[in-house]
Amino acid sequence: MNLLAGVIWHYWLAVPLVGGGVLLCIATLVGYLQKVSATRYPKR
Repeated sequence: MNLLAGVIWHYWLAVPLVGGGVLLCIATLVGYLQKVSATRYPKR
């Protein structure tokens, strides 16, 4: 039973880690695109 609890805990722990990793990748991509487009189209 201990082994089964460890496996279940492992999967539940993986859910927020994967979600955080995906959000971090999206935030990095959005920040990069904003920085690149800011130099292409400067504010007046």
